[in-house]
Amino acid sequence: MKIYIDADACPVVKIAERIAKKYHIPTVLLCDTNHVLVSDYSEIKVIGAGADAVDFALISFCKKGDLVITQDYGVAAMALGKGAYCIHQSGKWYTNENIDGMLMERHMARKARNSSKKHHLKGPSKRTSEDDTRFEESFERMIRLCSRHSGDL
Repeated sequence: MKIYIDADACPVVKIAERIAKKYHIPTVLLCDTNHVLVSDYSEIKVIGAGADAVDFALISFCKKGDLVITQDYGVAAMALGKGAYCIHQSGKWYTNENIDGMLMERHMARKARNSSKKHHLKGPSKRTSEDDTRFEESFERMIRLCSRHSGDL
């Protein structure tokens, strides 16, 4: 089992690394050439710039039973298709049961943005310590579940 993090602008990298280290799980941070990452634990893979280059690289690396942290529903859908476990930086788990609905919501929101004159919607609210705690607890639960399924713990 490995953890792959879509690390471009990901606010939970340090939390994920701390938990990965606790469970001795190898971790890979993926970013494009526009970002600079430093880690004393994770392997860092810098992927050439280009639309979705990091996303496709992450999918090519991950395998069944791996864990993926991403805020991109499309990446999550592809990782689930490979049998990986996926979690959003909010702590929400992507599953085969909820991913279709999430992709449909994303599609409908994009359609609404494209059809209106207002293209700039208010972004997400500022991240709080409660958000970090929610992610941490959810991610650790996911690791324990994955480890039981694979017999790693």
